[in-house]
Amino acid sequence: MAAAPAGGGAARGRGATSFQRKAAAGSRLAAVAGTRPSVRHGQLLLSSGLPSLDCVLGGGVAVGTLLLIEEDKYGLYSNLLFKYFLAEGVVCGHHLFVASAKEHPDNILKELPAPLLDDTYRNEWGEDATDVKSEDFQDSMKIAWRYQNLPKMEASPTTSTKFGHYYDVSKTMSPELFQSIKWHSFYLPEELSLQPKMKTHNMNSAYSRLLQSIQRIIYQEGFDGSDPQKKLKNILRIGIQSLGSMLWGDDICSSDTPEYIHSLTKFLYVLRGLLRKSLSACIITVPAHLIQNKAIMERVTNLSDMVVGLESFIGSERETNPLYKDYHGLVHVQQIPRLNSLICDVSDTKDLAFRLKRKLFTIERLHLPPDLSDTVSRTSKQDLAESAKLLSSGCGAMAIGKKHLDF
Repeated sequence: MAAAPAGGGAARGRGATSFQRKAAAGSRLAAVAGTRPSVRHGQLLLSSGLPSLDCVLGGGVAVGTLLLIEEDKYGLYSNLLFKYFLAEGVVCGHHLFVASAKEHPDNILKELPAPLLDDTYRNEWGEDATDVKSEDFQDSMKIAWRYQNLPKMEASPTTSTKFGHYYDVSKTMSPELFQSIKWHSFYLPEELSLQPKMKTHNMNSAYSRLLQSIQRIIYQEGFDGSDPQKKLKNILRIGIQSLGSMLWGDDICSSDTPEYIHSLTKFLYVLRGLLRKSLSACIITVPAHLIQNKAIMERVTNLSDMVVGLESFIGSERETNPLYKDYHGLVHVQQIPRLNSLICDVSDTKDLAFRLKRKLFTIERLHLPPDLSDTVSRTSKQDLAESAKLLSSGCGAMAIGKKHLDF
């Protein structure tokens, strides 16, 4: 009888092995705060600070990539996207590196929009969300039937969203939130005063200083993975404002044949190499409308992973055009990255626009208003027909004549 328990114990001993299920690669990547692995290509993603922009980019900004924002003429809305990116890093506890030649990084951080983290803020935000929904309901009563069932991008906050946050552009972020993060600044006038002369290799001295600062932060803080004992990993968010402008000592915006024609492209080439081998992501705003040589802008686009252009209606004919009365500008997605695949995740929407409502900044699908309306005069209808030709390829592109397509 004594052998039975022994046999049972032996059986239990054989059943209890040392095998442990290996955790999936995605679960290890998701351990980094404020990130999530992409379902499509497995790359680690972080939010740009604007959920509707994350939707356009295929889920977010991939770690190790470069997001290039082509500034609007007055730099109002591109600067807002720049602050969204940094504000998301503060809320997620990421490290920040802010570089500018125009505005001191301290002032940029002081003007970051306030996050909506509790029910009180959500109730305040709900006013704008309700206004947007009511406008959409009124538009649905008169909108053309072919646009009725088109899917809409996420424009208002929902409780189920766990990736990314929403921000109130009418308020600034509380200084207490900065106490839990570490941030670094690069202000070009201060750097020039500390070290007036510096050796450069066919590159603008300002770009060389900036590269050295970024490289030093990546290596010293261990974002390159050089410290394997560091269990708690973090992300470095790099923000560079108005790169390529005259304030950076670059003359590509003032001359068709600049002195250092390859200076900006060399900077981006080296920067992408630093990003690829580190836990970091970068956003850069560039005054593309001021660059004289378009060949330089094409090379800058090719050296970037994601390129999004903003076209503001301020001071243009579209500001008074009834076709764009509900929007403040257009969004042009110039380039989407190809990550771990031969093709990129291209959105099915090519016509995008943005609008700013008190506290809410959103990117939405651009749709034509209904042709038959009591509020639109005959002359306005003619303007609408002419403006429809400016939209991207699709049904509107074939309607080149004055006849309307019959749906």
